[in-house]
Amino acid sequence: MKVYLGADYRGLESKNRLRDYLLSCNYEVIDDGAYEYNEGDDFNDPAIDVAKDVRDDRGSMGILICDSAHGVTIQANRFKGIRAAHCDSQESAKLAREHDDANILCLSAHFMDENTMQEIAKTFLETGFLELERRVRRINRLDEREDYD
Repeated sequence: MKVYLGADYRGLESKNRLRDYLLSCNYEVIDDGAYEYNEGDDFNDPAIDVAKDVRDDRGSMGILICDSAHGVTIQANRFKGIRAAHCDSQESAKLAREHDDANILCLSAHFMDENTMQEIAKTFLETGFLELERRVRRINRLDEREDYD
């Protein structure tokens, strides 16, 4: 599975450690930045890059990390076909995948440690969507807005 990974400066170190972990688990990881610590960068840029990559590469997944995970979640969800979920536990990651077919996981560099991030990411990437009619219907309604890019 291909995983697009991105973070702002607050999530840079966590992203790099998670990237190494995912590579050790034999995932194909594409690092969309940040690549260096720059306190002036914005969470928007990596969130936009990851969202576009996941949107354009069907079957891939994304993981975004910033201080709280709120900004990257909001930004990524601006794109049609993207279902970014801020998860803070393995259970929330499992439900995001099973019930909502989330394709981008958003994690907080401030509120979780490395092991927690790894466990949540592993659960997210290994859990499949439970394709029930009502869930498919609800997911399809997410893209009914008219003002997408």
